Amino acid sequence: MPEPRRSKELPAGLLTDPAMIEACQARDFSRIFWLVKVRAGIYPSMIARRCDLTPSRVGEVITGRRQLLHMDVVERISDGLRIPGHLLGLARCSWETPQTLTVTPREPFEGPTSVDVRSAVGLPGADVDSILALAAERDLSPSMLDALHSSISDYWRRDDEHGGETLRPAVVGQLRYVIGLLKEQRPTPMRDGLHSIAAELARLTGWTYFDARQYNQARAYFTEALGLAKAIDDRQFTANVLACMSLQATYQDKPGDALALVAAAQDQARGAEETTPRVLAMLAMRESFAHATLGNHGATHAAISEAHTHFGRISADDPDPAWATYFDEPKLIVDTGIAHGRLGEAALAEPLIADALRREHRSNHRGRAFHAFWLARTQLQRGKLDEACHTAIDALVPAAAVSSQRIVGHLREFYEQLEPFRREPTAMAFESRLREMLSCQVSGWPRP
Repeated sequence: MPEPRRSKELPAGLLTDPAMIEACQARDFSRIFWLVKVRAGIYPSMIARRCDLTPSRVGEVITGRRQLLHMDVVERISDGLRIPGHLLGLARCSWETPQTLTVTPREPFEGPTSVDVRSAVGLPGADVDSILALAAERDLSPSMLDALHSSISDYWRRDDEHGGETLRPAVVGQLRYVIGLLKEQRPTPMRDGLHSIAAELARLTGWTYFDARQYNQARAYFTEALGLAKAIDDRQFTANVLACMSLQATYQDKPGDALALVAAAQDQARGAEETTPRVLAMLAMRESFAHATLGNHGATHAAISEAHTHFGRISADDPDPAWATYFDEPKLIVDTGIAHGRLGEAALAEPLIADALRREHRSNHRGRAFHAFWLARTQLQRGKLDEACHTAIDALVPAAAVSSQRIVGHLREFYEQLEPFRREPTAMAFESRLREMLSCQVSGWPRP
């Protein structure tokens, strides 16, 4: 029996329902499919046809036995069910383009006309995908690739200053744009350049999800970045992505996975002739984090020593990739302190983190907050309650300036460590300042 003819659009009430919005933001497709079935009358077999999925796969998703993480599948679901892209963290879909933006042939000019301000105010703004489609019609040039690389550098700077939550839609939109360019025939240098840019954008998107502690989405984008880097055999960048995934595994309390991932990253880096000492130093430091999380003192110290040895071999002539330049001397020092801190070696960690924090650029709000909370924790471990609370109070300002659930996690850990000292004056002063910040409705912060 043929499927009854229905509108492709979901009911407006469903798309504005808080339950649907929450499910879309979490990419909880089990919940999404259930809501679509109950509220829109679109049953699993129809969902499968619309989204180019098998009925068995849809059934597994609805029962919670399978997750959908690949970006191609997410985009097919958005298109098939007509879920607006922004709800799923995607760029605006082509079918969302208002009809008023459709290009029509220009009529012959008949003289000056007046502008109806009232109607103009009601017109939507230019659709981003339409603009990008127009841009794609022109031939690519090296200067355009340079411009795309430059925008990525700017994204990273803004991510340090404000966090990636509001940045992510723009990054995902640009990633989709570059992936679209790759579908066309290009000269090999241009294709390789586009693959490199797409890989960086996918890694940045994964990083924003990691910083928001949305680990499944982060892994999906990191995996996409690996595939893009592999397509051009960029082993250094492959190593970089694996190192990001290793760091995420330490946050997920999976130190075995973290060690396996960073070992794979080092294998990739050693297999590339162009790998620089800076990259090797960064990877060795990530290895030290994994060992420290496992509690391996000897292996942690050995990895720290290897990182410093590689760093000492850096020269001004090294062809460092742009994504590696962040790993400078203050970063080496603070990461060394954090590795000692993860081992519980607070006496070694404190002066290193304090030194690096003094050198931290003031615009890097996340770095300042992140490292300040690490410093406060090591000071507290050493019995320096007053210093720890003062450091933590100073950290609240940059923490409030950046949207980062990782920072919130470190704040929460410090707050919990203060429990035995709640009645001490400095601890009470910290809690009072925290209450002031909470009155400004800083989302997700621990409640005193």
